Amino acid sequence: MSFPITRMRRLRRTETLRRMVRETRLSRDDLVLPLFVVEGSGVREPVASMPGVQRFSVDTLVSEAKEVRDLGIPAVMLFGIPQDKDARGSGADVSDGIVQRAAEAVKSAEPALCVMTDVCLCEYTDHGHCGIVEGGDVANDPSVARLAATALSHARAGADLVAPSDMMDGRVAAIRAALDGGGFEHVPVLSYAAKFASAYYGPFRDAAESTPQFGDRRSYQMDPANAREALREMRLDLEEGADALMVKPALPYLDLLARAREEFDVPLAAYHVSGEYAMIHAAAERGWIDGERAMEEALVAIKRAGADLILTYAAKQIAARLAP
Repeated sequence: MSFPITRMRRLRRTETLRRMVRETRLSRDDLVLPLFVVEGSGVREPVASMPGVQRFSVDTLVSEAKEVRDLGIPAVMLFGIPQDKDARGSGADVSDGIVQRAAEAVKSAEPALCVMTDVCLCEYTDHGHCGIVEGGDVANDPSVARLAATALSHARAGADLVAPSDMMDGRVAAIRAALDGGGFEHVPVLSYAAKFASAYYGPFRDAAESTPQFGDRRSYQMDPANAREALREMRLDLEEGADALMVKPALPYLDLLARAREEFDVPLAAYHVSGEYAMIHAAAERGWIDGERAMEEALVAIKRAGADLILTYAAKQIAARLAP
């Protein structure tokens, strides 16, 4: 049948009809809020390049966690920014480190909130790279050992899930072995399996003070041109024991997210990264777009492409707009 018998607009006529036939539904349960934790007390420091985003000390982080819980957002992802850094990222795995104290405090105050922790060295090294530098290059295997120790320290502090974001080879297997050997076989691993060397990370690096002091991260993060390689990375991480997979960034890689959804039957996460978030705010501030609608449309696109979890700095503003 064709026009005039078939009229596609019939089911678009009213908001009620549109809502009834909607194919993709964004839920609060889809959202994870990334949070930056710093030393000190009473700190709520705005991040200039990310409107609405702040850096918190542990005490104010607990208050923020309560707001997150009250909005119905199920999870947060913690990123730590220590006061002191060195070449080995020594602060990453100490028991009283910034993320360890933050995880313990949030779980104590809000036990039902899922606390995820980013496992990487870039915030803890004075050179800003995600691993140990030897001979001017990031050495894979020594870095993996540090990452495994870091993940184990997060689990000991109460993290519900650990998420390695470094893109070192073999780190998922090493983390899984460390967790299992330490009595944390119940703690899942969400692997940043396809993390690309993207131009969209700039505001995050300002917030996390993790800009590389030399070179770049293209020798370990993925080439944006490669999709087949990304699927291979995902497959390898599953073989090493990953429980869930992540694509980062989200919007420039929706094709890859959709392909991963077709190929893998594990939970998929996508990171709506700082640059994606900041661009929408920048355009909205200039009156070029409707910021609220654009932000929600972006997250619906990520969900439609196949994401089960969406890490986004807009989690609170979106959750406040969604129906319970």
